[in-house]
Amino acid sequence: MTQHCGLVAVIGAPNAGKSTLVNALVGQKVAIVSAKAQTTRARLMGIALEGETQIILADTPGLFAPKRRLDRAMVAAAWEGAVEADAILLVVDGRKKKLDYLEPILENLKGRPERKILVLNKVDEVAKEPLLVTAQALAGDGQFDEVFFISALTGDGVAELKTRLAALMPEGPWHYPEDQVSDASERLLACEITREQLYRQLHDELPYDSIVRPESYTVRKDGSVEIHQQIVIAKDSQKGIVLGKGGSKLKAIGEAARKELAEILGTKVHLFLHVKVDERWEDDKEIYEEIGLEWVR
Repeated sequence: MTQHCGLVAVIGAPNAGKSTLVNALVGQKVAIVSAKAQTTRARLMGIALEGETQIILADTPGLFAPKRRLDRAMVAAAWEGAVEADAILLVVDGRKKKLDYLEPILENLKGRPERKILVLNKVDEVAKEPLLVTAQALAGDGQFDEVFFISALTGDGVAELKTRLAALMPEGPWHYPEDQVSDASERLLACEITREQLYRQLHDELPYDSIVRPESYTVRKDGSVEIHQQIVIAKDSQKGIVLGKGGSKLKAIGEAARKELAEILGTKVHLFLHVKVDERWEDDKEIYEEIGLEWVR
């Protein structure tokens, strides 16, 4: 059979469920998920298969009004991910009734040549009638070619969306091997898993301005992996939050991340974390390169 392969850009406001959807389409975890807004920072490619079709999914940072250098880099990465895509998915939180926050995104989508699909997510938490009203409000002017109602969390409607995306992909050879599910290196994925645990265990205690940097990633002779990472925070007052009493919180974060990494990598993992305070880390060009963002002025 003839192979097909194409690019799908997954865009939307923060917390719309883009990363959860990418994971659901791929069939396993490739992007970290958090209730904290703006969790996704760099553009990450998830790779889904449907028959003889390879769908490359660009999981992009949430689109919002940028204020800082990091914000500007994230928004730039999101729009860059949509350039020359075979389809653009605008993922919208179907629970939200006020839609004015989407106006800048909708304005940017106008006139774009890519096929545009509106995806109303989290429909398992909303009655049908309000969803139809939202769909009409967003797609009534004909800007979107199709509308899908899904729940990325429960899987409702995801299979139908995946089948449709596969049908839209152009004929051509696959870009990645059959068993590859992401373009992220294991080194970067390990940092993302730890960052997810930071958000998950510290919730609102830890401000957004934190990052996990890779220091070393070594495969030992016995096949296990030794990973050293640096958790960078912007203020000395945040150090106690990350460490916890007697280092208990950092230990819990490391243990949870280590356990998940062992499952993903299929081998024993030795994870070592330490905390560094750097008030100006957002101005460090090297950090942007590490996490796959372009340096912006």
